[in-house]
Amino acid sequence: MAKKNVIKDYTSITPELMALLVTTYPEGYEFDTIYFTNTKGERVEAVPLETEEIKYLIKVSGSLEKQFDDFDLEQFENAEISDENFEDETLED
Repeated sequence: MAKKNVIKDYTSITPELMALLVTTYPEGYEFDTIYFTNTKGERVEAVPLETEEIKYLIKVSGSLEKQFDDFDLEQFENAEISDENFEDETLED
């Protein structure tokens, strides 16, 4: 089955996608960007990113670069571990 193609704006990137972006490009994505022309005829710079089901193009902007630089992967992973532990627990009466 072919993967779904999705163009994402930096304003709608989820913490999970940001974590994937940071782990995929630990040294930064400066040399991995691509360019395409959108339906308005504008040239857009984007970073390719893939999950098992979806091929993303994340639009690059100054704000994305700041989010990328400020993203704390370790804090995200620790919060995710805490959430997983809580969800796995069963409460008994």
